[in-house]
Amino acid sequence: MTKKILIVDDEPNIIISLEFLMKKEGFSVAVAGDGEEALAKVESFSPDLILLDVMMPKKSGFEVCEALRADPSKAGVLIVMLTAKGRDTEVAKGLALGADAYVTKPFSTKDLVARVKTMLGVG
Repeated sequence: MTKKILIVDDEPNIIISLEFLMKKEGFSVAVAGDGEEALAKVESFSPDLILLDVMMPKKSGFEVCEALRADPSKAGVLIVMLTAKGRDTEVAKGLALGADAYVTKPFSTKDLVARVKTMLGVG
């Protein structure tokens, strides 16, 4: 079964490149441009993994992560925080809220794809 990835970012260029990369690897991909849309897409798309930006309109990535982790039915969804906020306190906050990984921008797309595949147990 094809693994599903939800890309959540308010920067169109990042969404376009990540969507291209993940589709090229054979994943089913959906996108959301803000935190509220992300939570709605989680309900309708049921992703296996979320690439989640931190700084977004409406709800931050931290708020989305916290909301998902507060819902036991979403416990199996892997969350990768993807952000320019790379200070130790921010990384610790993301992981404390339940993120499975924290990747700081700029990042190597090759490394990100490898990490996603490892987390999903594919390829």
